[in-house]
Amino acid sequence: QVQVVESGGGLVQARGSLRLSCAASGRTSSNYAMGWFRQAPGKEREFVATISWSGGRTDYADSVKGRFTISRDNAKNTVSLQMNSLKFEDTAIYYCAARRTYYASRSADEYNYWGQGTQVTVSS
Repeated sequence: QVQVVESGGGLVQARGSLRLSCAASGRTSSNYAMGWFRQAPGKEREFVATISWSGGRTDYADSVKGRFTISRDNAKNTVSLQMNSLKFEDTAIYYCAARRTYYASRSADEYNYWGQGTQVTVSS
């Protein structure tokens, strides 16, 4: 089992920045790809960013490409999401997820462990 806990959410003005962190604990000796997803009120959960176990491959939703950066520190079992140039439409609950494989994925169905989420609110 792996536990995933997000932190770093909050209220920020449009065009501002925020950094989310995700800490994994438990059986982290296995190799896990990681992902960030988000869910806005009244909408379905959507893919934001993903990173492979090695960190060598990343992928982003078109809506955040060029503004968000995902990174990881395997020594600390953490994954971060740096969010710049935030927009009102980035407002959502952000979830971190772990996938029991080396490979990154955009599909939420392919992730095995999920955090409880952290709220990001962007004021216009």
